[in-house]
Amino acid sequence: MRFEAITRDRLADALAAHADALAPADGGPWLKVAVDGAPAARTGELAEAVAGALRLRGRSVLTVSTEGFLRPASLRYEYGRRDPDSYYGSWFDTGALWREVFGPLEPDGDGRVLPDLWDPVTDRATRSAYRELPRGGVLVVHGPFLLGHWFPFDLGVHVRLSEGALRRRTEEGERWTLPAFARYEEEVAPAAHADAVVRADDPHHPAWTGVRQREDG
Repeated sequence: MRFEAITRDRLADALAAHADALAPADGGPWLKVAVDGAPAARTGELAEAVAGALRLRGRSVLTVSTEGFLRPASLRYEYGRRDPDSYYGSWFDTGALWREVFGPLEPDGDGRVLPDLWDPVTDRATRSAYRELPRGGVLVVHGPFLLGHWFPFDLGVHVRLSEGALRRRTEEGERWTLPAFARYEEEVAPAAHADAVVRADDPHHPAWTGVRQREDG
């Protein structure tokens, strides 16, 4: 896999330009973009930067973090607070993401997306209001393990950290999650499935592969 150095601003602009070229004219269906990676990879920063660049191109954009779709603590901690297999397979409410985020953006959907569902700090429902994304708008979802659930992304970006960088940049109290990311690499191989891979061992000096052409066009 060949990487080319790029500034953070140019990276966001290049990804936004590619997404904008994929997106239909206003009035068409919605475009869905993934920014996948471990929390240490700061996927939220890149997602917001891409969203900002898309807005400058006149696109309506909604960003959604998977952190807002964690399951209740009683389910997350069923096998203990630091079980990496539970973190990998059952912490995130993928059913709610399908129902509340992706379902409304199907061709016959109404575009009313719930931006978050559960607050992990209070362990209560957020009671957030639905957000209406106009047809032709872009959804940008960021967080871990996004490329392993058959979510209908039109553009998938994987923010990659080497094993050493992932360990260094993961807070000590969260390093119990590292086996989950090793399992994700082994079972899903996100870099192979992403449309673009960003190497972010040094967050201030990223590199990327460019956007590959999908076989289906």
